[in-house]
Amino acid sequence: MDFNVKRLAADAGTFLSRAVQFTEEKLGQAEKTELDAHLENLLVRAENTKQWTERIMKQTEVLLQPNPNVRLEEFVYEKLEKKAPTRLNNHDLLGQSMIESGNEFGPGTAYGNALIKCGETEKQIGGAERELIQSAAINFLTPFRNFLEGDFKTILKERKLLQVKRLDLDAAKTKLKKARMADARAKSGPDFALLGSPSRLHPGGLVMLLCKNLLLVADPQAEQELRMSQSEFDRQAEITRLLLEGVSSTHAHHLRCLNDFVEAQTTYYAQCYQYMVDLQKQLGSFPSTFSNNNQSSVSGGASISVPTISVSASLPSVSAGHGSSAASGGFNELRGSNGSRRARVLYDYDAASSSELSLLADEVIVVSSVPGMDSDWLMGERGTQKGKVPITYLELLN
Repeated sequence: MDFNVKRLAADAGTFLSRAVQFTEEKLGQAEKTELDAHLENLLVRAENTKQWTERIMKQTEVLLQPNPNVRLEEFVYEKLEKKAPTRLNNHDLLGQSMIESGNEFGPGTAYGNALIKCGETEKQIGGAERELIQSAAINFLTPFRNFLEGDFKTILKERKLLQVKRLDLDAAKTKLKKARMADARAKSGPDFALLGSPSRLHPGGLVMLLCKNLLLVADPQAEQELRMSQSEFDRQAEITRLLLEGVSSTHAHHLRCLNDFVEAQTTYYAQCYQYMVDLQKQLGSFPSTFSNNNQSSVSGGASISVPTISVSASLPSVSAGHGSSAASGGFNELRGSNGSRRARVLYDYDAASSSELSLLADEVIVVSSVPGMDSDWLMGERGTQKGKVPITYLELLN
């Protein structure tokens, strides 16, 4: 128990000397040992690495999961070390709605069939998005988080300990400086050895004699404390420097993680592009009247202009493009000859009015051009039935 009390008193004295030294430094009343420039630069680089790592992590999490409530829920489950419930992403939800609505309208109709195909593609994109999130979490976010919660916390701990050792060193320097100043003042005073034995001295002179003897003992003790403090400070500075130099290895590791993240994104966007190209091939070209109707309905406004862009114009050339141009040439020849030709129906088509003719996929009808008719339409005949049909649903036969 006696040892613990002494230890507590010693710790309290050390803490008090550090507090005094820190306060005097802030007030400009004490000197401060400066770290060497190389160590200061390493400290600045480590702090910048920590700040930018946190920022990159935050923005990556926002990119992968834009919903802040879902991010908060995943954070809570992670801290509780529980698996978060599996939830559908936005592509899954959209695909599910499209498939359900397509089944409601009827898979045999052109619109219902297109909705089902689009829904299946959206679900494929949703699966690719989950793979991207999983890959990014394992290969990119986890190494960044490990640095912040592991290596950088160790750096902070050693840097704090270095600050403590510096305060001890500066306190020891201050103590030695004060002891030497007091010793110099004592030496400049009267020489009590010439005054006879201490029993003949005045009480005040006796006190001064005792103080002088104490200073002679305190000076070597202060020098010893300074040497010990300097040794501990140098050792801690070397430990901190080695840890800070390890940040270069962290940068190299994060570079590999960045390459993995870019590769995951490349795979994701390539998959999405391929899914959409396949979907476009399945759907074919939409009737241009849809675009014309949309454009005419919007163009009634005075200041609104919506350009009409072909779906295939935004994608790289696909092998089907040559066949499309050849088909357009056949329709132009049909209009110029004013004759009739047989045509195969590519997709189901529901007539929008009594002047149009409903179509079924793969049936063969006779089409002809009528003067004054819109260039996107032809007159179709099936037995006794007759009506306008869109040319984008037809393939002319030889």
